[in-house]
Amino acid sequence: MMGKPKIRFKGYNEDWEQRKLGEVFEQTTNFVNLSKDDIELWSLTVEDGLTPKSERYNREFLVKKDTNFKEVRPGDIVYNPMNMTLGAVGYNGMSKSVAISGYYTTMITKDGNDSYYINTWLKSPQAISLYKIYATGSLIEKQRVQFPTLSTIPAVFPKYEEQHKIGCYFEAIDHLITLHQHKCDEMKKLKKCMLQKMFPQNGKKVPEIRFEGFTNDWEQRKLGEVLKERTKRAQGGEELLSVTIANGVIRQADSEKRNIASEDKSNYKIVRKGDIPYNSMRMWQGAVGNSEYDGIVSPAYTVLVPTDEANAKFFMEYFKKENSLQLFQRWSQGLTSDTWNLKYPTLSSMRFSMPSIEEQNRIASYFEQLDHLITLHQHKCDELQNLKKYMLQNMFV
Repeated sequence: MMGKPKIRFKGYNEDWEQRKLGEVFEQTTNFVNLSKDDIELWSLTVEDGLTPKSERYNREFLVKKDTNFKEVRPGDIVYNPMNMTLGAVGYNGMSKSVAISGYYTTMITKDGNDSYYINTWLKSPQAISLYKIYATGSLIEKQRVQFPTLSTIPAVFPKYEEQHKIGCYFEAIDHLITLHQHKCDEMKKLKKCMLQKMFPQNGKKVPEIRFEGFTNDWEQRKLGEVLKERTKRAQGGEELLSVTIANGVIRQADSEKRNIASEDKSNYKIVRKGDIPYNSMRMWQGAVGNSEYDGIVSPAYTVLVPTDEANAKFFMEYFKKENSLQLFQRWSQGLTSDTWNLKYPTLSSMRFSMPSIEEQNRIASYFEQLDHLITLHQHKCDELQNLKKYMLQNMFV
């Protein structure tokens, strides 16, 4: 079996050659004793490969179990035989050894192969399709790829020089993905911290961190004084919007539009750009957002219109804070959480501490900048993930 990939680096024209995976990998079996050896216990996931166990994991309970644990040394590859067909493969690129369940298979790449190329190939669509063909077991959900089976699988590989070139390419993509994901996570942590410090804690009249020039106490006001309700109904032809806990106000997917296309929307509520729509039954979970679009929402939603004394972004962030959500939960009406409801008459009577509109605007602008950076890095991360997926499909045979 020979072959060539669809995309190659310039200067490489030879056919790739077939090799059995037993010629590429060598199984390792190094056992460790968790109760005696100073070594961290890690796990293996399809999404993230080799990952540390969470702090909640009960190590003491597991150590008492009569189970062997294997050492994954620097440069070792580890995979889960039961989930190999899903891509449960990891690589120890660290300078330290870690321990994993003895059920997992550990192996190393033999000389003459580029480790990053091989590790990338192991999770490629081409490799996973081979695992599915050769996996053993009577039921699909119980099919396994033990090393004796893996070693017999035939696959097509290039020579070392081309492997190295491809490996370096994917290493660069992975580095950029990690970089942007790290930056995105950093911005999210910063935002979470600043949401705590730029709003007053319970019982306080001022926040811990403020912009220069603002010294006045925040004032207790009823929400109905600064946020009015928009009650205007749909006229027809407006874009359908929804409010989610994770992403605020979003446009409805085309499939969902089709599902309700025949509905009578005369009872739907108008939303204008800058409004704050919220799900009355999910306000206590954070289903609120400041809208970037004109459109309509379900009658189940409430639409708030900021007055000249209110900044929509400021209040949207304020409403998603944990102590605000707890307050909404207490004020929601209904016998069970499934029927809790926070309509405008109740919300409008609630008192919140708030600063001047000038300070609201500064706080809102700061969080808008953070959101922009989070979106930017997440977008770059998604772009690189899509590029990697495309190249995985086209740079291997």
